[in-house]
Amino acid sequence: MALQELDLNETEETCLDNCLEAVQSCEWCADECLDEDMDMSRCIRLCRDVADLASDHARFMARNSNYSDELAEATAGAAEECAEECRRHDHDHCQVCADVVEACAESCREMIQAS
Repeated sequence: MALQELDLNETEETCLDNCLEAVQSCEWCADECLDEDMDMSRCIRLCRDVADLASDHARFMARNSNYSDELAEATAGAAEECAEECRRHDHDHCQVCADVVEACAESCREMIQAS
């Protein structure tokens, strides 16, 4: 839950919360992928990209950066690609991650449209 002091509207608050959840989910998924028997390098890379972008976007939102919309677009694109890759795998961690990053992408796009 975003800090009340940040003075975000509901769309921005949802986006911030979803970005922070995506960071957690992607870090967990990437770590779990390391233990799988099959080659999960693409999934790991995309999860790491989303974790970094979503973390940066959350930080930019917290400081009311003028570049938040651009970072939201990059986060949404990476999250959509990550979700697509995670859906290709039957592992529980990948399926959970796909759900979380899809919500992140959707809320980033909604925030951009509301700007």
